[in-house]
Amino acid sequence: MFQTLNITPKSDIIGSTASILCLAHCLATPFLFVTHAGHVQGHHSHPFWWGLLDILFILISLIAVYWSARNTSKNWVRYTLWMGWASLSFVIINEKLEMILLIEEVIYIPSLALIALHVYNRKYCQCANDNCCTTV
Repeated sequence: MFQTLNITPKSDIIGSTASILCLAHCLATPFLFVTHAGHVQGHHSHPFWWGLLDILFILISLIAVYWSARNTSKNWVRYTLWMGWASLSFVIINEKLEMILLIEEVIYIPSLALIALHVYNRKYCQCANDNCCTTV
């Protein structure tokens, strides 16, 4: 799928940055609702583009997790990156479709986990040569 796009050297930087921006987006949303409520009386909504940012963060993090997981030197990091991405995707999709009632703050857990995993992977799991990395 992403074979032609090689962002391996920067995948952890892109992934942690996307997760930080996602976290900032999640933190800013309640403030947007409060300020927007003054403009739209009795209507609980947000700008359409604001909701599209969630999908953008999922897609960017998918690419970053794919490359980081593909080139990490530790199997447990590979699996936890994918679990973090799946959790973040589930929470965002659940929020859009309202399948399960979850508190809003639950989204911080996978966001923070992905930030920590990308930073950890960047610092401790980089290969010194091509022989230590597993190619998927």
